[in-house]
Amino acid sequence: MQDEVIARAQAWLAEDPDPETREELAKLVDAGDTAELTARFSGTLQFGTAGLRGELGAGPMRMNRAVVIRAAAGLAAYLKAKGETDGLVVIGYDARHKSADFARDTAAVITGAGLRAAVLPRPLPTPVLAFAIRHLGAVAGVEVTASHNPPRDNGYKVYLGDGSQIVPPADAEIAAEIDAVRALADVPRPESGWEVLGDEVLDAYLARTDAILAEGSARGARTVYTAMHGVGKDVLLAAFARAGFPEPVLVAEQAEPDPDFPTVAFPNPEEPGAMDLAFERATVTEPDLVIANDPDADRCAVAVRDGGDWRMLRGDEVGALLAAHLVGRGVTGTFAESIVSSSLLGRIAEKAGLGYEETLTGFKWIARVEDLRYGYEEALGYCVDPEGVRDKDGITAALLITELASELKESGRTLLDLLDDLALEHGLHATDQLSVRVEDLSVIADAMRRLREQPPTALAGLTVTSAEDLTRGTASLPPTDGLRYTLDGARVIVRPSGTEPKLKCYLEVVIPVADRSALPAARARATELLTAIKRDLSEAAGI
Repeated sequence: MQDEVIARAQAWLAEDPDPETREELAKLVDAGDTAELTARFSGTLQFGTAGLRGELGAGPMRMNRAVVIRAAAGLAAYLKAKGETDGLVVIGYDARHKSADFARDTAAVITGAGLRAAVLPRPLPTPVLAFAIRHLGAVAGVEVTASHNPPRDNGYKVYLGDGSQIVPPADAEIAAEIDAVRALADVPRPESGWEVLGDEVLDAYLARTDAILAEGSARGARTVYTAMHGVGKDVLLAAFARAGFPEPVLVAEQAEPDPDFPTVAFPNPEEPGAMDLAFERATVTEPDLVIANDPDADRCAVAVRDGGDWRMLRGDEVGALLAAHLVGRGVTGTFAESIVSSSLLGRIAEKAGLGYEETLTGFKWIARVEDLRYGYEEALGYCVDPEGVRDKDGITAALLITELASELKESGRTLLDLLDDLALEHGLHATDQLSVRVEDLSVIADAMRRLREQPPTALAGLTVTSAEDLTRGTASLPPTDGLRYTLDGARVIVRPSGTEPKLKCYLEVVIPVADRSALPAARARATELLTAIKRDLSEAAGI
């Protein structure tokens, strides 16, 4: 076994095009570090509906130029097999380590395969790439990003010509083409021949953001903004300036792209401590809102003053607020969300006489809903302009929530007041999440097996009225690795994360509210139930 892994490493070394990863791997081979080599050569990163995502480094189980070249060759072969012999593939990238290299390698491979490639001019938000695919009439798109993952990671997202991320069976078909790539020397990679785009696509994206807002709407809300060391700042500032909002106050320490993310443990607004600097800035400047993007700016986080403190709104709260705002503007079409998001959206849509659909997790599913007008997912993702961007978009979501805050401000109200209105109208929908990050993925598999073999019959004293194993699919959902429990007045969904080593459990309780005076008691009861559900679910799952 030791000789075998050394042989694999030496074979990899012989064709690795990157001097940095060659040096790294050569040191491991010279040191005889078989444990680390085994971790890197025990398989390959799996290409799926999330594309590729993993830790940077040498070897087939890491993100590196050799892995990316194979992925690009597989994508090119897939497109040609579908008859796209001269189609355009547009490529975007964020500011993470190696992102520009991976984008350039992809352009070279696509060009060498006889297709046309165009690369965005610099690191830009992921929604700009999603927009560019449809705007330029491309047959596919690639975004090099690991979104909000830790600094050591990078990733590779693939979109098809409709501007949506891939779904089955395209993922398996592309993966098969990747597996068919043998030696990297067999993959043509010219030194030039692709286009580097100018700012025309970005200008077109920004021009489209104008249509997100209602003509003549209020624009007075003041914001503090953090780009979380990512690529969102310049595009968001440009969009806000076009809209006529006050210029956001920046969190200077996090404003510029930095692939090391020095001020946060995880560059994700949902993670503890990630918003601390933004809240410090808000305490000084007293804005109406705090807004954050994640590093590739496809997510949008919102915080508001609640008493004397700043509070992050849950993704479900922002999702409901944006839905209510769009309903108030008289939009038509279908509202959609993933199964892990709050059922409140369905109630808002039903009362407004709008269509409503529930999908599997991920905007690759939400974006494909017929006649989609608005879609959201609880993990801070919002699609407010599906004709322009068929993916989550943290820039346009920030514009829309700031418009709503501005309108409320003119009448002396806040986003929290509107949330109270929704609770009175539809019941208090309170959500929470039990998320367990693991080093050993078998912990997740063990928890899922335990829940399947011994499903809970009650949680927090609430009877489980139905338990669904979603691996079998449902009448409206394709199969997925997940469990859904319906309780009397509550709902729980358990699933492994598709992008991180986490087990995620999504909880919701619904408390009827008789009048405004009953809201404090309803919130207290919801907190009590959510805490008890987390406790009982942890015990049932063995986590």
